[in-house]
Amino acid sequence: MYRYDVMARIAEEKAIAIVREGSAEKGRRVVSVLADAGISVLEVTCTTPGAFDLVDSARDGTALLGMGTVVSASDAVTAAHAGARFIVTPNVDSDVIRAAHRHGLAALVGCATPTEILTALASGADAIKVFPAAQLGMGFLAAIHGPVPWAPLIPVGGVDVDNARAWLDAGAIAVGLGSHLTSGDDAAIAERVVRLKSLI
Repeated sequence: MYRYDVMARIAEEKAIAIVREGSAEKGRRVVSVLADAGISVLEVTCTTPGAFDLVDSARDGTALLGMGTVVSASDAVTAAHAGARFIVTPNVDSDVIRAAHRHGLAALVGCATPTEILTALASGADAIKVFPAAQLGMGFLAAIHGPVPWAPLIPVGGVDVDNARAWLDAGAIAVGLGSHLTSGDDAAIAERVVRLKSLI
């Protein structure tokens, strides 16, 4: 799968479920519940114990898998070897973007200012992770799209099932949902996934 195929899939699905858990066991459970409930794009953060093994074990499923909180070029390479198709960073680092691209991964790069966004795009970012979205507000997307209308923006941080549609209407190509989607027991997670898919 090429990077443009990855980005087309993300834009089509409109939602990335972010798995950030305190144990490998819980991470595996949440990934399984999300996939069974119909989530098609999953990001497992590097801060989750056993994250690379988790992605490797889930790579034969139908979900598009990515690694999140990637802060080094070596982690980007390890993510590719584990079977990830994209990485998500919390910051702009051209070395990480280049490493991801050398291994065929799309790079979703964390930014919070116009300067960071333009720097990330100039470095080859495939999309911009707008973080922290709740603090920046939905108006931030329109403000950025004034001078940079081609910027593919994905808000993360404070996005939940109830406001996901509003973020998309504000100009996001997709949204990232973490604990607002993945907290609680299996039934609660599955119910939120069903609601999310119906709303977006």
